Amino acid sequence: MKQSTERILTTHTGSLPRPAKLRAALRILDSGERPNWDEFKQTVQASVVEVVRQQRDVGLDVINDGEMSKVSYATYVTERLGGYGGRGATPPIGDARDYPEWAKAAGMDDISDLLTTPACVGPVTYADREMLDADILNLRAATVDSGATDVFMSSASPGVISFFHENQFYPTHEEYVAALAAAMKTEYDAIHDAGFILQIDCPDLAMGRHNQWPDKSLEEWRRIAMMHVEALNEATRDIPADAMRIHLCWGNYEGPHHLDVALSDVLDIVLKATPSAISFEAANPRHAHEWKVFEDVRLPDAKTLIPGVIDSTTNYIEHPELVADRIMNFAKAVGRERVIAGTDCGFATASEAAMVDSRIVYAKLRSLA
Repeated sequence: MKQSTERILTTHTGSLPRPAKLRAALRILDSGERPNWDEFKQTVQASVVEVVRQQRDVGLDVINDGEMSKVSYATYVTERLGGYGGRGATPPIGDARDYPEWAKAAGMDDISDLLTTPACVGPVTYADREMLDADILNLRAATVDSGATDVFMSSASPGVISFFHENQFYPTHEEYVAALAAAMKTEYDAIHDAGFILQIDCPDLAMGRHNQWPDKSLEEWRRIAMMHVEALNEATRDIPADAMRIHLCWGNYEGPHHLDVALSDVLDIVLKATPSAISFEAANPRHAHEWKVFEDVRLPDAKTLIPGVIDSTTNYIEHPELVADRIMNFAKAVGRERVIAGTDCGFATASEAAMVDSRIVYAKLRSLA
């Protein structure tokens, strides 16, 4: 993974808006049916070509496939993993406890209309590589002559899969996460072997605090988060640290976020994860101040920061001067060469849940570049 040695490199977190035709096919897929498969594959392939072109047109350096084939950044795994069926409990949004009126108005009291979340009902295996292999071929073909500085592909962490897909089979949460790590190693290794930077999406290391484990003490939850990191490190043991980046997130939604755990309370655990680069939210109103953490915490020599300097939940197009200020806050703290400018989160973490107009997304990315 290249660093910002001559200028600040730019990237984003992963998901980008899908075209309407693809969203319609993904809705069918998420319902448990299969759309016209040849047509679906052609639509995904064409969408990847277009999203790569758009990223390069606005000036991004480190690009991806926009997660075109995925109904969401985490629940896509049930198209690939064995051991899932039925319907698991809908993942909660912790903010709704204190602000139920907001949750109802925003549709955050029940996300079952956005995502299908089958439960783990048997041994977890990596059962079907068809969509993984297609993703790799599509991204390789679309980026071969793109001129991108680096190309990355996202994959769900064991911990975030456990958040969205209730365990109804394994005796303990730890055993479930270990099984997920063993299965997902197939995907992690395949992405690396294909020559892409592997981004592992780990919202569980922040969002999990107020959504999945709200009744645990901070120390109890930190022990769970550390277990998640240890499982992840085991799953990525054959991949060099500098070929990976990790994404930390408190939940990509416009809401109170008053229960978000502080970056300072989780950073030491995140730094123990093997990936050399850390992508995290740093532009939204709840976390924009936390660049100051890096004035007090020494960033290990092998680590790079990818702070979000663009908010992924608002249709405001950030002024380039503001973007520059946000970048420089981190650059002054850790050194310019150790900062790659990114976005808070994906712009379409679920294909049906894009909060930012698709044209505005690219205007925001152009402002970033």
